[in-house]
Amino acid sequence: MRSAYAKFEANGIKLYAVSYDDPTALREFAEAQGITYPLLSDQDSTVIAQYGILNTQVSPDDAFIYGIPYPGVFVCDEDGLVVSKFFHDSYKKRESPEALIDAALGHIQIEEEAPQTSGGDEGIAITAAVRGGNSSLRQGIIRNLVVRFALKDGLHLYGEPVPTGLTATQVTIIGPKDLQCLPARYPPTTPLYHEIMNVNLNVWSDEVTIVVPFYPAGDLATEAVAPATTSASIDFEVRYQACNEMECLLPRTERFSIDLPLDVVDVPSLSIHRGHGQREGNYDSTPAMRRLLWRKIRTNPLRLLKLMWKTQQLKRSARKGHDG
Repeated sequence: MRSAYAKFEANGIKLYAVSYDDPTALREFAEAQGITYPLLSDQDSTVIAQYGILNTQVSPDDAFIYGIPYPGVFVCDEDGLVVSKFFHDSYKKRESPEALIDAALGHIQIEEEAPQTSGGDEGIAITAAVRGGNSSLRQGIIRNLVVRFALKDGLHLYGEPVPTGLTATQVTIIGPKDLQCLPARYPPTTPLYHEIMNVNLNVWSDEVTIVVPFYPAGDLATEAVAPATTSASIDFEVRYQACNEMECLLPRTERFSIDLPLDVVDVPSLSIHRGHGQREGNYDSTPAMRRLLWRKIRTNPLRLLKLMWKTQQLKRSARKGHDG
């Protein structure tokens, strides 16, 4: 968000971040990291609960992390109406700043400097690009494979569902290993009755953009160790079929590859994160962690004892399972 903040400003989009960290921690963090957008402190998680994003998988007995929100983003218009939202089941999956900007503007951009390739045939031009961040692969950030078809006048591209024997447009990422894909996003089609073929079709005309979100996992990108290689090739397949007023054209399948650099993960400057070959922050989080622990203990002194007891129970269960 910090690196892309100029893009938010250029598009007239205000950016705010909310956490349950104390104001001192947020101020020191912003100064050390060069963050210029507001970081808002919600120590009691009041606003977090009002937005319905209090992490309910963490109980009050889970000591120091109770009160954290589900990581995510609301995109609002000028009247405060939520027009889009991005939430996932893990902090290891988060939208790129560019995806948030696209959601706010209502259209997907392909920047000239984005890694991209092209294909297609006469009358159908295909541009494929990776959208998001610095177009690198690293744990925690979702990138978008954007595939855009530009059709000449009179051509129609098939979408689902299609009559038997015809091919619907499909974009599928096929590699590398450990690259996880979220469901592809296809825009709405328009119904078309083709008189010559005597069939009802669902089609796109002029221009259509298909988006496949993806993120690295497993050995490809992890916070536990630095990347084993410097880059990876995103391999994907595009299947499509089109028609004009007179005939149905032959289906086509094209394969593409886009090389992306592998990047390390940004981690806090805490002892549990150091030494893994990642990019450590220049803000020492230890004092803020101590204040958090003290705040939680002061609020509920028994919570620490419950945590210690629960931890010991888990260790005993783990030892029994190992011995068994």
